[in-house]
Amino acid sequence: MAKPASIQLFKEEPIPILHEDRAILAIDKPAGWMLVPFSWQRTNRNLQAAITSSIGAGHFWARSRGIRFLKYIHRLDAGTTGILLFAKTQGALDTFGDLFESREVAKVYLATTLFEPPQAEWTCRARLGPHPEQHGLMRVDRNGKEAETSFRVVASVEGVHLIEARPLTGRQHQIRLHLVESGCPIIGDELYGEAEDAAMGLRAVGLAYRDPFTGKPVEIRAPADEFLDYFGFQPDVFSVRFA
Repeated sequence: MAKPASIQLFKEEPIPILHEDRAILAIDKPAGWMLVPFSWQRTNRNLQAAITSSIGAGHFWARSRGIRFLKYIHRLDAGTTGILLFAKTQGALDTFGDLFESREVAKVYLATTLFEPPQAEWTCRARLGPHPEQHGLMRVDRNGKEAETSFRVVASVEGVHLIEARPLTGRQHQIRLHLVESGCPIIGDELYGEAEDAAMGLRAVGLAYRDPFTGKPVEIRAPADEFLDYFGFQPDVFSVRFA
């Protein structure tokens, strides 16, 4: 029997698998799932806990692959959708963690805003640090850690602007804060923007790297049509390209 093309977590909607090899598994993360420590039980939307429980329960998506270990390598915020990598072994987790830390992974996101971008292309290098009074929030801080994101306006339709974001570093809430710093907060960003009755307009659509075990280039893409349609854009306005 063929391996399922998605992860089925109990009664939740299936989570599509975008890419898989001997070391990693890439999923298309839906909105609402949090990436917090396994022991953090203040939410029933703990993705790591749900996946670990599903593996332990012997669900077919994991059993058919012989998966006994699966741990997220990097993070996406709860409201952010798109490509998320999981390691199948502790060794892969350590190796791919080093790959991200050394900035050898190219990342492409799509973001939407209701505010006029400052120019067609720009780079934000505002340093970021934790907010001193609000736990879990970050802020622009000249004494914080270096952060860099390149932005490009892809299209604009009826006051909504579609922006491609390519973060060089991987600080918490980096794209969200760099767009706030640029004067164009993301639609639906309740932490750093304005409260709106809309999904958060941030999606991870591209990830590229050289496989640290095989040396072969890997390019992973997440479908963007549904995201584009939700915010009023035609599907042909954007396709992921890696430099």
